Amino acid sequence: MLSLQEISDRIEIQDLFARYSFAIDERDFDALDTVFMPDARIDYTETGGAKGTLPEIKAWLPVALERFPMFQHMVATTKLELAGDEARSRTILFNPMTYKAQDGTEQVFFIGLWYRDRLVRTAEGWRIAERYEEMGWTHNVPPMAPPPEIC
Repeated sequence: MLSLQEISDRIEIQDLFARYSFAIDERDFDALDTVFMPDARIDYTETGGAKGTLPEIKAWLPVALERFPMFQHMVATTKLELAGDEARSRTILFNPMTYKAQDGTEQVFFIGLWYRDRLVRTAEGWRIAERYEEMGWTHNVPPMAPPPEIC
């Protein structure tokens, strides 16, 4: 039987993942400060993105996502291993996106991936200390230039 602490931790971590999704989908990149540790390392390279610190990723995201007028980050099943004030997780993400080409045409495509996270309990609640985005599959991805590099 789960303890009340473990139940609370699991709910708080699921809420953390939802806050991440809404921050990205609403392009509220400053909200990521309540999701990640200030010194977090984020690696989106396997899925074609960038790798860097939280400030670097926050500066990169608006530029990298500019060509996508719409997207939804839908987190689902999480495999969670709690160990006191730290945890590791692997979470499924389904990510439909709309790409807008230079000529104005739009194309919907889909990405399935996993987030591999190292989480830490802080005085403000659970935060992501490390995030690695692991590619699963894609469908209907249009040809497009690679995203910009982190400056």
